[in-house]
Amino acid sequence: QVDLVESGGGLVQPGGSLRLSCAAYGTIAIPYTMGWYRQAPGKERELVATISSTYITNYADSVKDRSAISREAAKNTIQLRMDSLKPEDTAVYYCNYHSYYPPRDYWGQGTHVTVSS
Repeated sequence: QVDLVESGGGLVQPGGSLRLSCAAYGTIAIPYTMGWYRQAPGKERELVATISSTYITNYADSVKDRSAISREAAKNTIQLRMDSLKPEDTAVYYCNYHSYYPPRDYWGQGTHVTVSS
């Protein structure tokens, strides 16, 4: 069992920056991948960025030029920084932990991000 605790989010002005953090607690087994997904109103959940236990990163095309995901292995936490925010970045952002053995996904409760002036 893995529990995810998210922090960050809120109201951000267009052009501003966002920092999200997620800490994983419980049975952490290597290898794994952690990351952020988001779901806008009326849309399906989509990948934002992920980072593996070997520090391999993956970004959605819509954010890759203005985002950075990092990991603190000792604390089992990840951080996402996103700059130049746009109204279309408005969504609920969910932290994800993916284990490979056995394959299973865990999700955080979600944190709201609203980009508006």
